[in-house]
Amino acid sequence: MMTKNVVAAALVAVALGGCAMLQPEEKLPTQPGADQVELTKEQGGKFLAFVGPKLQHADKFLGVDDTNYYCLRSWLDTRTGETAHQLYVEDSYFGTPLLWNGAHDKDSKKLEFVAISRNEITCDQGCSYADEFAAALPEALLRAHRDDGLTVIFTAETGKTLTTEVPARLIKEELLAVDSTRAALAENAKKTPPTAGAPAPSPATASPAPTPAPAPAAAAPAPIPLGSTPPVGTPVSTTSTSPAKPRKGPLPTGSY
Repeated sequence: MMTKNVVAAALVAVALGGCAMLQPEEKLPTQPGADQVELTKEQGGKFLAFVGPKLQHADKFLGVDDTNYYCLRSWLDTRTGETAHQLYVEDSYFGTPLLWNGAHDKDSKKLEFVAISRNEITCDQGCSYADEFAAALPEALLRAHRDDGLTVIFTAETGKTLTTEVPARLIKEELLAVDSTRAALAENAKKTPPTAGAPAPSPATASPAPTPAPAPAAAAPAPIPLGSTPPVGTPVSTTSTSPAKPRKGPLPTGSY
């Protein structure tokens, strides 16, 4: 009994330490129709995190909460609208490290395995560990299984496997929460005025004073025969008869 109490106390400390590192900045109201999906703001609002209900894959380790469970979790980038989804697992156990290192679906399609942490709880009288890992879930895969649920099998170097079943209702709620939030962000972006508008036009400048009419020009010289050179002393006009093109000024600030 004493050993179990020591292990349980150490496990609680590990869990609390993990929560402190991942403590969200701000908890937000849930989306209608997805009340079980927790929504939090992270990194000052750059990302929104969605965490679905926890399902036990085994009994709570020594009766400690937040052990031996799995859940869906997602992130939404509020700047780009991009999303990422995972099936997260916490696994606590006695014995040697299990070395979880792979994941696939029920059709043996490989999924990206995400190793998060391995914590040694205590080795006073036999070792115990708390492992955290996940499988990255493409959004297309989630949407394809929103009506029939999703099975993900995790594998370890020791040969152990862990089969997790994600019910269709949880997939629907997760996607609904993400889709509703993404749509709301897009709608708000349309209503928000641009931060930097076009510059105000510069005040009109006063019209220049009229230029005095030039003095009458001297009589034009006789036309020069084609192909000949002008005689010495004959003035040659260098003024173009075509209208001059106005010079294009600099673009206003903000134009491109």
